[in-house]
Amino acid sequence: MKTNRTLAVIVFFGWACYAAQSHGQAPDPGKYSAEQFEVKATRGHKAAMRDGVRLSVDVFQPKADGRFPAILIITPYSNNPGYQKRGSWFAQRGYAVAVADSRGRFDSEGVWDPFDPKHKTDGYDLVEWLAAQPWCDGKIGMMGLSYMGWAQWWTATQAPPSLRAIVPEVAPPDQFYNVPYQNGVLVGVMLDWAGNMAGRVGQILGTGPYGGFAAADRRTNDYMQLPYLKLNELRGALDSPWFEKWIRGNVASDPYWRGIAYQTPQSYAKVRVPSLAVTGWFDADFPGSPMNYSAMKKHGATAESRRPRMVIGPWQHIINTSRKLGAFDYGADAIINWDGYVCRWFDHYLKGVANGVTDDPPVHVFVMGRNRWHAEQDWPLPQTRWTKYFLHSGGQANSINGNGLLSTSPSGAAEFDTYTYDPAKPTRSPFTGGHLEDGAADTRKSSSGPDVLVYTTPPLDEEVEVTGPITARLYAATSARDTDWMVRLVDVRPDGYSAMLCEGIMRARHRDPKRGGAFNPDKLSVIEPNRVYEYTIEFWRATGNVFEKGHRIRVEISSSYFPYYLRNLNTGADNIGLETNSVVAEQKIMHTVEYPSHVVLPVIPRR
Repeated sequence: MKTNRTLAVIVFFGWACYAAQSHGQAPDPGKYSAEQFEVKATRGHKAAMRDGVRLSVDVFQPKADGRFPAILIITPYSNNPGYQKRGSWFAQRGYAVAVADSRGRFDSEGVWDPFDPKHKTDGYDLVEWLAAQPWCDGKIGMMGLSYMGWAQWWTATQAPPSLRAIVPEVAPPDQFYNVPYQNGVLVGVMLDWAGNMAGRVGQILGTGPYGGFAAADRRTNDYMQLPYLKLNELRGALDSPWFEKWIRGNVASDPYWRGIAYQTPQSYAKVRVPSLAVTGWFDADFPGSPMNYSAMKKHGATAESRRPRMVIGPWQHIINTSRKLGAFDYGADAIINWDGYVCRWFDHYLKGVANGVTDDPPVHVFVMGRNRWHAEQDWPLPQTRWTKYFLHSGGQANSINGNGLLSTSPSGAAEFDTYTYDPAKPTRSPFTGGHLEDGAADTRKSSSGPDVLVYTTPPLDEEVEVTGPITARLYAATSARDTDWMVRLVDVRPDGYSAMLCEGIMRARHRDPKRGGAFNPDKLSVIEPNRVYEYTIEFWRATGNVFEKGHRIRVEISSSYFPYYLRNLNTGADNIGLETNSVVAEQKIMHTVEYPSHVVLPVIPRR
């Protein structure tokens, strides 16, 4: 399926098509249920929730007598389009697939709010409603992408007795680690999503003539308007009270976010079912899958739930649809038989088939550059060599034409580099459609100005594989009372193409002084102008990439990447979403023995 702008917002939290061959050490579908049934589709079942609200459910099931295990999908995008093919595929193999409209959307009753805690109990009630149907054998699994992955985790934390397994595909984490806030910074595409989701059915407010992401010029104009609180109203949405809650509730401890949060030890400890997660290196919701993988290993309620599985491919949010992404062709192995593997997973957990799926390696990763799958025993990879790359310069690391150097040796000739961040002239990102479409975009243009610091290694004498999570430790000062720090990892090819692999960002006031400057979603700290603070920035996306011989490893630093991220206005206000003024900030990045700014890369020994 080829993504286009008319589908982009729906696709962002939507569905995907799946395809073909599995190769190498990719997840092996092996033997799974054969196609053997005709399919019966029924529309508009009404499932009553505990508060009396009825949700609309469409069902695809085998056209045969008997009782079958069921697979539940809960979607806010209408249970009508897009699901017939996938639902029928599983129904042909002996599953009843039920697709429910979320509360307040399309044919379901109730009031829509994307993060109403009632979505948690709705999931529980839908599972048990489905288990009680005369054509269901009482064993339920769940699957679905993005928002539908959220719905699975929300449901699983309620521990419905009939739930047996989940397949959360590109599931986001809690809301301050990814969307709508990325480590405290508002994500622009989520503002497009808010406009599209402003009513009961799909809207076109502020998102172009057919829906989808706003055109670049429209987005730029909209996102420059202040205050952010009025953006949905500016786009014509007069009745989306939940959007105001998004903007006013700018810390995770706000009761609005607490109600829907699932990533706590207490919540994970209620999850009794095994999980099979999938994401892509360029998935805009990447952090949810590895965060959930690690947390379930530690906190899961049962032995099986503490054995999660995770697959990471060379994909965007729309997983497994093309071997090509942006400027790169990742080869035939980039496409796997994903639904076959999911079916094998459900065959074991819903049908009781002893097919060996529980003996599979827990992690499969696709390494770009080498373009091969690798089966791994854990995440992060146990063989990782955590390697520090330090920032150096002659005091002028500004732009790709500066003298910034990246090295495994500490300290440098100059003590610091400086740049100016003016919210009225934000640093522009190279993304035209967001991370979902662009893959490893070329950053040369976006890093050509003095508002970006650039640190690059000499050409590599031998290849370096970097696979896993990345951390930056910056020692930085700002003349303002708040600002944003953004750090990017880039693979520079011999021809100059600078492929952005991943990034980490943090709003300064979310720095936790008690934990080495790590991100604290729950409260805001105080930033004194011109004082050096330590910031520990965990990249929200990891990578799996071989920097080939002759390539260079690059780190870029800026304070904006617009319009993918909305600007920090630098005023230091407790709620930036209400601000109408901005402050120019003078930024300083230290690199001395006392303040050794660096990134930690997960280097993998040569395979």
